[in-house]
Amino acid sequence: MAVSGTKERIDGALQGWSEITSQSHRFGGIESCLGRREIGHVHGDSLVDLPFRKKVRNEMVTAGRAAPHILPDSGWVSVYLRQASDVDSAIELLRFSLEIAKDEDCETG
Repeated sequence: MAVSGTKERIDGALQGWSEITSQSHRFGGIESCLGRREIGHVHGDSLVDLPFRKKVRNEMVTAGRAAPHILPDSGWVSVYLRQASDVDSAIELLRFSLEIAKDEDCETG
């Protein structure tokens, strides 16, 4: 069961991060990006998918912070939004994905 107001809570958090842009995601939902790099996308009020390197993905899944994505050989994870604390976790992981993207931009820029 989806959590009511999820989209508004996540949108509110993302709007506070001035460097983030949002647009339609090619598989539905809304993706958030730092420049051209996606930090994650939201599917309605029920699911957030986030990209990480496989090592980080494995750590997230092992720690129970996220579930494996439907594409198991990718670095993506999924956060199913079943209760309010899941929304908080998804926002934390979006922020973590943003910080990783910023750090990697600094390393390559």
